[in-house]
Amino acid sequence: MSGLAKVSGGGQILGLSVAECLAADVVWPGMNVAPRKEDRHVRLRELCAEVLEARRLIVVSNRGPVEYRLAPDGQVQARRGTGSLVTAFSSFMREVPYAWIASAMGEGDRRVWDGNHGGAIPSSLPGTRFSLRYVNTPRRVYHRYYNTFCNPLLWFLQHNMWSSSYSPIVDSTVHDAWENGYAQVNRSFAEAVVAEANGGSGPVCVMLHDYHLYLVAGHVRKELPNAIINHFVHIPWPASGYWELLPAYIRRSICESLCSADIVGFQTRRDGSNFLQTCEEFLPDAQVDYASRSVSLDGRHTLVKAYPLSINVEEVRHIATSPRALDYERQLRALPGEKTIVRIDRAEPNKNILRGFRAYEILLQRRPELRGQVKFLAFLVPARTHIRQYQRYLEEVEEMVKGINVTYGTPEWKPIHLFMENNYIQAIAGMRLYDVLLENAVSDGMNLVAKEGPVVNNSDGIVVLSEATGAYPQLAQGVLAVSPADVEGTMQAMYEALAMPAEEKRRRSEVLVEAIQREDTTHWFQRQFEDMKALGM
Repeated sequence: MSGLAKVSGGGQILGLSVAECLAADVVWPGMNVAPRKEDRHVRLRELCAEVLEARRLIVVSNRGPVEYRLAPDGQVQARRGTGSLVTAFSSFMREVPYAWIASAMGEGDRRVWDGNHGGAIPSSLPGTRFSLRYVNTPRRVYHRYYNTFCNPLLWFLQHNMWSSSYSPIVDSTVHDAWENGYAQVNRSFAEAVVAEANGGSGPVCVMLHDYHLYLVAGHVRKELPNAIINHFVHIPWPASGYWELLPAYIRRSICESLCSADIVGFQTRRDGSNFLQTCEEFLPDAQVDYASRSVSLDGRHTLVKAYPLSINVEEVRHIATSPRALDYERQLRALPGEKTIVRIDRAEPNKNILRGFRAYEILLQRRPELRGQVKFLAFLVPARTHIRQYQRYLEEVEEMVKGINVTYGTPEWKPIHLFMENNYIQAIAGMRLYDVLLENAVSDGMNLVAKEGPVVNNSDGIVVLSEATGAYPQLAQGVLAVSPADVEGTMQAMYEALAMPAEEKRRRSEVLVEAIQREDTTHWFQRQFEDMKALGM
């Protein structure tokens, strides 16, 4: 669903997009969601009030909470932004006043930025209290930053996706993209943070997000020495040896800047341990304390924490039982096949989609009695299609699906139903049906799908989950674990899940739901604000 749907009241618009298809915590302004019953939600509000009583909050990310689009009549219209970070903030942003700094991504954003003379913009989404400040980067600079350095280089490196004998090739283009793209955009973000901080009274808390902005903390610290800075990294942090693929001055600059933050947060404890090791290897003057999980550099003490990102369970369930979702569920249920395997992913190489389909193909080879009985619903969202590696991977996925369907399909039954589109509601309807949810990523910062599925599924379905996902440590007791390269083991896990007794399925489902409810989005925010409160005392 890529269209823009107007919301009554303010004439604003809000739509689902690529990243939101894979983010569980989706909320529309005005959506009537029952309030939480847990005391933790009350405690989070109290924590926010305590921390922000003396400090103003500034959230910083490449992609912002609002996207301004040009309508056919030339008018600028607003919709909620994309991505798991925005959806994680969806309930939080309704209650807390703060500023959000982000890139001006398109012509609509730039027009709004220009109309406000580069200053802060009050939120145009109903029920929210944040202001938005755009960083308007020249297009060529942004291209070097985003399309040459951030995604083809950093993202692939941090997901361990390089074949180091052949790639990456760090040539003059990459060095130029670092200096005249990545470093320049990060300086612009830091200047925007300082301008926002100086525009009000008192100290600030700055929450930086992800791999796009590794250099911001260092610049901000020089100008705002008393700020509390928390940088959360949403993607994996590989072991130090992998960082040696980057030139020494680049990896050193990244580590030094992150050590300017008070807290560096990761999805898992393993990622944090890798960061500590990286600092020990590449920052000779740093003192790394593995017991306290901290780094001391130039008189500053940086805590290294694990804050696994999660979902808002109540809101996911609300969406899953909406009339539109139930209509999709009826359509999907009618497809031939008694049992259902589901996967929901961006069509990215790290998601390991090809091996997942290969495991299913082996299952059909070894267990011919399952032909006609088990259907595979694959909800994939094309991502970063302008990058060559992604284009090739998408073509390979489509070719494999075609081959399996031709080889094993019949006029009455198709093995794989491939939904290559941006439709979150349809995907969540599929989650309600699965007997097996397959998420076998090679490397994944979290994988929220593995948390969405169990809380909406109606079949006590089994999650087959890669040990290489950030979600695995939290969900290990309820899933069937697989090594991402083990196609044989993945096939066996799918068969075990399909044949599992009902009592064991129910037990595993209960374990997963309890774990997800215990460590939900409220828990994610609460732990961070508790740590920031301790720093501010």
